[in-house]
Amino acid sequence: MSLHRHKHGCDHETPCHDAIVSPISGTILPKCRMPRAQQDADAVYQLIHDELILDGSSKQNLATFCQTTLEPQIRKLMDDCVDKNMIDKDEYPQTAEIESRCVHMIADLWNAPESVSAVGCSTTGSSEAAMLGGLALKWRWREWQKAAGKSIERPNLVTGPVQVCWHKFCRYFDVEIREAPMERDQYTMTVDQVLERVDENTIGVVPTLGQTFTLMYEPVQQIAAALDDLQTRTGIDVPIHVDAASGGFVAPFLTPDVVWDFRLPRVKSINSSGHKFGLSPLGVGWVIWREEKDLPNDLVFRVNYLGGEMPTFALNFSRPGGQVISQYYNLVRLGREGYARVHGTSAAIGQKIAREIANAGLFDIVYDGAGGLPGCTWKFKAGVDPGFSLYDLADRLRVRGWQVPAYSLPANVEDVAVQRILCRNGFTRDMADMLIGDLHRALDYFRAHPVTSPQTEADGSGFKH
Repeated sequence: MSLHRHKHGCDHETPCHDAIVSPISGTILPKCRMPRAQQDADAVYQLIHDELILDGSSKQNLATFCQTTLEPQIRKLMDDCVDKNMIDKDEYPQTAEIESRCVHMIADLWNAPESVSAVGCSTTGSSEAAMLGGLALKWRWREWQKAAGKSIERPNLVTGPVQVCWHKFCRYFDVEIREAPMERDQYTMTVDQVLERVDENTIGVVPTLGQTFTLMYEPVQQIAAALDDLQTRTGIDVPIHVDAASGGFVAPFLTPDVVWDFRLPRVKSINSSGHKFGLSPLGVGWVIWREEKDLPNDLVFRVNYLGGEMPTFALNFSRPGGQVISQYYNLVRLGREGYARVHGTSAAIGQKIAREIANAGLFDIVYDGAGGLPGCTWKFKAGVDPGFSLYDLADRLRVRGWQVPAYSLPANVEDVAVQRILCRNGFTRDMADMLIGDLHRALDYFRAHPVTSPQTEADGSGFKH
C-alpha cells in the first residue's frame, strides 16, 4: 500500500489532491453562490469538464455558421495571446501591427481601390462590425442632410430578410428598418423591392452575401446598378453596405466572377465574420471601408490609454487578441489556394447532400449548394403529406447527435418550413455519408411509426435566428 500511495503522491501526512476523492467531488457544484472555501484546481476542472460532455458535438452541429475545427497551431497561438488585451496597442504593438496587416489583406481580398491605405478594424464578430458599418452610414447621411439644409429626423435603412443584428442596430440607433419580405419562391431581396423603399432619408441599402435563412447571395451588382440609375434620374445618392458575414470569406474563392465588393463604387463598406468561413476561433469580425472618407471622422475616438494616444472605433473596448492573431495565421497559412480548397470541398459536400435529399422523393430543394454558401436547404414537396413534420425529422436526427435546424421562413412566407445544412471545414465526405444514412433511417422510422400529431415550430423544436 505504501508503494501505491507513494506512486500517486498521497499519504496520511499530506493533503490528497486526487480529483476523484477531493471533497468537492462528493458535493453538488455551486449554482448560485460562490463556495466559502478554496477548492482543488484539478477536481474543479474535472467536474466542469464532465458537465460539458452534456453539450452536443460541435462537428455535428450543422446549424451554426461558426468555425468548429481548429488546427493545433491555432490553439497554441490562442494560448500565447490569452493575456493580451487587443485594445492596448501601446503595450502590445506587434499584435496591433498584425491586426493592421489583416485589415490590408482583407481589403485587398475585397478589391479595395487602395488596400495598403484601407480603413478598417477588427471586432468581436460580424454583428458588431455590421453596427459600426451602419453607424458610419447614418453619420454620413446626416452630414449630407445638414449640408443640404434638410431634416435629419427620419433616417431609414433598406434590407432584405436579415439577421437580427440589423433589427438591433435600427432599434438601438433610432433608424427605421425597411425590410423587403420574402415572396413565395423568391427568397432574396430584389431590385424592385429596393427601389420601392429608398428615398432621400435612406442612409443605405444592405444586401446580404449569404442569407441565414437559405444560404443564398443577394444580387449586389444589380442593386448597385439600379441605385446608379436612381441617382442619375433623381439625384438621390444611396450607398451600399454589404453584410458579408459569411460570404465575405467564401465568394472571393469560389465565385470570383460574382461582383459584390469594392469593385462596385457604390459599395462603401463591408462586414464579415472571421470566425465563420474565415476559419478563425470564435470572437473576431472585420469591417472595412472603401476609402477613408467613408468613415466619418467624428466616429473615431482618440484615447489616452496606458501611456499612449490611439484611435479607436468599436462598441467593445478590452478584448482578447488571440482571435486576430489566428486570423492572420489562417491568411498566411492557407493563402488564396488553401481557402479555395477548403471551401470548395465543403461546397461539393453540400451539393452532394442536396442531390441525396432530392432523391428521397419527399423534398424540394430550395438551395442546392451552388453559387452561395456551402450547404443546402430544402422543404417538403407541395401536396406531400409525409405523416411527420420537418421539426419531427430534426428531433429524430438529434437522436444520433446531428443538429439539423428546421424553421419557418420570415414575413409573407411564414407558412413555409425549411430545413438547412451548413457545411464547414471539418465536416467531411464520410460524415456526410453517415448523415445521409441516418436521414434515411429516420424516414424509415416514421414510415413504421407514423406521427399522430406532427410538431410545429411553436412546440419549441424550431431553429431560432
